[in-house]
Amino acid sequence: MAEHCHMEPQQHRGGCNAKKGRADYLLWGSLLITVVLYVLYWQFPSQIGSITVLASMSQSTFDLMNTIWWGIAMGILMVAVLTKVPREFVVSLLGTGNGLRGILRATLGGVLLDLCSHGILMVGAKLYERGVSTGQVMAFLVASPWNSFSLTLVLIALIGLQWTLIFIAASMLVAVITGLIFDRLVTVKVLPASPHQIDLPKDFQFWPEAKVRFNNTKFTSIFFWTMVKDGIVESRMVIRWILFGVLLASLVRTFMDAESFQTYFGPTLAGLSLTLVAATIIEVCSEGSTPIAADILTRANAPGNGFAFLMTGVATDYTEIMVLRDTTKSWKIALFLPLIAVPQVVLLAWLMNLTTASS
Repeated sequence: MAEHCHMEPQQHRGGCNAKKGRADYLLWGSLLITVVLYVLYWQFPSQIGSITVLASMSQSTFDLMNTIWWGIAMGILMVAVLTKVPREFVVSLLGTGNGLRGILRATLGGVLLDLCSHGILMVGAKLYERGVSTGQVMAFLVASPWNSFSLTLVLIALIGLQWTLIFIAASMLVAVITGLIFDRLVTVKVLPASPHQIDLPKDFQFWPEAKVRFNNTKFTSIFFWTMVKDGIVESRMVIRWILFGVLLASLVRTFMDAESFQTYFGPTLAGLSLTLVAATIIEVCSEGSTPIAADILTRANAPGNGFAFLMTGVATDYTEIMVLRDTTKSWKIALFLPLIAVPQVVLLAWLMNLTTASS
């Protein structure tokens, strides 16, 4: 957060100084344990094979990190780029203030941005700091994690084009409604307003301003080095929860067989309820949740449960909740995400199951 502390002291007064000199035990502890487990399975798989728990933890950590590393890297890159983009340009692209137009732009941005849930969290946190409204950030996050172009192709291969398009449309609907509700709650002061939100000058023109800024920028090695460095520094808040999430997921995989859930994921209210519990517990990344959701649809014939598995993990994942808390400095905003989004997901999932059962 070094750039913000220097450029925008009125918004971070005391915040940076308060953290200065305080060790981030969650980040460094999670990083250390993750590295040790990863190296153990990578270099000494046979030596640890006799220790069942350690072998399982190491393998799970190894597999998860190999799956999500690109999402973390792309997220850091996107944050690095955003550190160099003035706030008014970000707000101009996504729309200013509240309203349906801004929510729709944020939702489409989330759908089109090809990042996994971990990379999206970094970008969403940065967008909030860049002046995007709370509702837009929520719409962006809800629409994003598995709606990337690459994962959409994977989903089409797994469940077919028809159900993929239904899932995308339903997730966008949840994102838009969630975003509108959040902005309304901010307007009526139920939720705190973002301290970063700005109003654009009436004469602001994106492309002419962008051309001037681009021509005035010196793309030196120092420029790119500081950009990457700032991206890493400003992503630490999210990375620490991702690493902790990897360790938690490894524990779950070690002591709980995720596949056993699939036996009970039928298109019933009981099956839907178990899906919600499972999604909350085992959702770690979009790459991991997509095949499981597809399996729920194809093997259990419960498309609504598959949709709920994808979406509920997004809204109830503790990593996202904690990142939102750290970003917005509000438990209320963080906890309102599942409160608002999950009932919508459950209703749509129930309708999907009902439609399948009656056909």
